[in-house]
Amino acid sequence: MSEPTPVRPLSRFQKWVIAFGLLSMGVGFTISFVVAPPLARSAGLTELQVAGILTISAALFAFMTPTWGKFANRFGRKRVMVFALFMTALTNTGFLLSLEAAMNGVVVGMHAFFLLMSARTLFGLLSSGLQPAAFSAMTDATTPHDRAAGLGFLGAAMSVGSILGPGAAAVLAKFGALAPLWGSIVFTVVCGLIILFSLPAETSDAKTQKPKPLELTDKRVRPYLIFLVSYFMAVACVQQTIAWFVSDRFGFEGAKAVENGGLVFAVMAVAMVLVQTFYVNRLKPDPHFMLPTGLVLVAIGYGTAIPHAPFVFLCMSFLVMGAGSALIVPSLNALGTLSVDAHEQGGAGALMAAAPPAGFVVGPLIGAGLYMVHNDLPLTISTIAMVVLFLTALTVLRRGRNKEVQTS
Repeated sequence: MSEPTPVRPLSRFQKWVIAFGLLSMGVGFTISFVVAPPLARSAGLTELQVAGILTISAALFAFMTPTWGKFANRFGRKRVMVFALFMTALTNTGFLLSLEAAMNGVVVGMHAFFLLMSARTLFGLLSSGLQPAAFSAMTDATTPHDRAAGLGFLGAAMSVGSILGPGAAAVLAKFGALAPLWGSIVFTVVCGLIILFSLPAETSDAKTQKPKPLELTDKRVRPYLIFLVSYFMAVACVQQTIAWFVSDRFGFEGAKAVENGGLVFAVMAVAMVLVQTFYVNRLKPDPHFMLPTGLVLVAIGYGTAIPHAPFVFLCMSFLVMGAGSALIVPSLNALGTLSVDAHEQGGAGALMAAAPPAGFVVGPLIGAGLYMVHNDLPLTISTIAMVVLFLTALTVLRRGRNKEVQTS
């Protein structure tokens, strides 16, 4: 039996180019969340208004991701990726200029609120195509054997970007309060140009019969989609509150709190990169093994972070959590795409790409609410969520195995 070949092969360099674009997305997201809230509050907006702006933007981003996935199938992955990156730069420039105007008193009160809201609304509507197009391109460029590694590579790039963002913000902030946002805009434009000139032109297939786009309710993909959204909701609960947790638990203040909070995220990122690079990419383990193993590791990481212990033990807990995260996301992406026919896998990849922003729509709000009750609650609830997901995964994967045996 001949070895399956990718639908649209890409070189290793071209795959790195796509990952570089997603890294810029991760950097931009976290820089916005680090820089925008305090500056917007200093411009006269309330915490509720700032949270409303970011939440609506995230909700629109998640809502439009499947639509942009369909556009990527119709107009080409490369075109949608380049468009999304340039629109990200343009809408973030509008947000930055609006924020600067509000800080300088040019616009105040509700005028400032609606101006900033408009910029972030356009971001959510126009910039959400990068992730589904990139995941669809990687799906086309891989075979079932190495799909988990390929999709995991993109997920790791986004994760590393989300960790690098706060560090980049701290460095660039020395040149001005808005310098981190300008830096992310320039970085996004550079990534868009690299993708534009590095990826091959896609042959037009307008005359060929298009497969029916996958819907969110598709029974084959739905279990893995729900898994991924639930996972990222739990992750968002912790990520929203971990800086407060580090500060309150260990008494860090000011720059020391930022530095040590960043260290926790950096340790997690290192574990993710190492596991993704030296285990997932090289050994290409079975996604059916990766998923439950990753859930156990994340549950252990969150659970061991709850007891009062020296700061180094918290870092070790997040090291374990990072290792588990590097297994969960690629395994779910692979299982989701492999659950459908070959000609539908690009659409499945686009659907799975909608899960992270969907989880981050309500996850931070839940985490903040739990933290206000008790600072251990986000970690406790997220630990319980991982245990529930682990038990559910065993059931779902067992049913999937039984169906494969019956059809073979």
